[in-house]
Amino acid sequence: MIGDFLALVAAFVGAYILRVSISHEPIHHQIHSTTYLRVFLLVLPFWILIFALLGLYNSNIYERRFSELGRLALGSFIGMLFVIFWNFVSVEPILPAKAIAFYGLGLGFVFLVLFRNIARMIRTVLFGYNVGITNILIVGNTSISEELVHSLRDSRRSGYRVLGVVGDRRRQYNVDFTSFGEALERIKHESLHSIIQTELYSQEERNREILDYAQEHHISYRFIPGNTELFVGNIDVELFRSSVPVIAVRQTPLFGWGRVVKRLFDLLFGLVLLAIAAVPMLLIVIALKLTEPHGKIFYRPKRYGRFGGTFEFYKFRSMYQKYCTTPEEGFKAMGRLDLLEQFRKNGDYLPNDPRITPIGRFLRKTSLDELPQLLNVIKGDLSLVGPRALDVLELENYDKKNLILAVKTGVTGLAVVSGRKDIPFEERRKLDLYYVQNWSFWMDLVILAKTIRVVFERSGAR
Repeated sequence: MIGDFLALVAAFVGAYILRVSISHEPIHHQIHSTTYLRVFLLVLPFWILIFALLGLYNSNIYERRFSELGRLALGSFIGMLFVIFWNFVSVEPILPAKAIAFYGLGLGFVFLVLFRNIARMIRTVLFGYNVGITNILIVGNTSISEELVHSLRDSRRSGYRVLGVVGDRRRQYNVDFTSFGEALERIKHESLHSIIQTELYSQEERNREILDYAQEHHISYRFIPGNTELFVGNIDVELFRSSVPVIAVRQTPLFGWGRVVKRLFDLLFGLVLLAIAAVPMLLIVIALKLTEPHGKIFYRPKRYGRFGGTFEFYKFRSMYQKYCTTPEEGFKAMGRLDLLEQFRKNGDYLPNDPRITPIGRFLRKTSLDELPQLLNVIKGDLSLVGPRALDVLELENYDKKNLILAVKTGVTGLAVVSGRKDIPFEERRKLDLYYVQNWSFWMDLVILAKTIRVVFERSGAR
């Protein structure tokens, strides 16, 4: 809060200097700098309150950079509207000139981002001096405990120090305790900041002992359920039959109005993109017909859609027409089954695949072969953003395919902006699952923005 307050003060002081002190343009109202600053010092607490209401001071915003930027932009805009409204209703104007509001808005956003990044850097440096480190005790001998110990082992980067793990079986941790009581004997409660329990004991009194200790000594307590996949979707805590508290877990938060907004955005933005892409698509059609007059324009394989239905997936044909079949049939027709084995071992990829035409190689490198997918978007088969549209055979044996297919597949997605085929199949599917279970409209916008960078850099394009 202090950093944001100082950033906004610096921004509006800078705006005053730029418009009043440096600029030679006439101003509307002669307002002394001390009067101007005093009024803004009274206004800024309301601006900080707006930031607080937007969640900019919640701990979970720390690692969510894009979300933080979006909320800072929104908060700055609302705060500026508040200043303009104050200037309008005030008996005495507080802005010497209208341009100060725009200067202040721009400088404010820049200074806010700068100050927050400086604060992050300072915090990381202090971690190196053991300042601000959170000491945690992990209770439970599970695979999740191992993951936590591994991910938090470097306290200078994570800001956490694992004091030990409580478990019935000995494992290769730095410090092991056979019981929670033993851990309390060897760890002073003043040095313990947080307890993370990764498994529930069959004896209720053992669970109660841990929770009671955390509450009595005001120590943070977190519980990680054994079936973590169950709780990564959209969660609501509600009363069942007006008396029994239950946790409702949905496969995805993309339902109700979320689906309506996403479909409207796909339709409107898809039509705009199709209009922009119309000329390049026409040129590609002409080029394909000139190079192989009897070949088809589109390659239309079957792909999985929402809830497991299939649809024809449009792409510009990038292979010779006689090889536009399955890889097995294509390499067999070529008489090169040795390449098929190499193709499968290399993750369905060959550096110089002889089935691909010269123009097809260019289309793949530039991702222009995927432009016809905009037609799928407008038809409703695809969304602009979603899990990658997957081959029926590729996904058939994947045990979590029904979770991924809880939403429409997309032209782009987390797997695309994270490396496309440069990352393994399992990792791509994990990213798809994360998207399905944590969807938000803001995430879609971030992925679309990152897709532009990926396309221009040709990252992972093959």
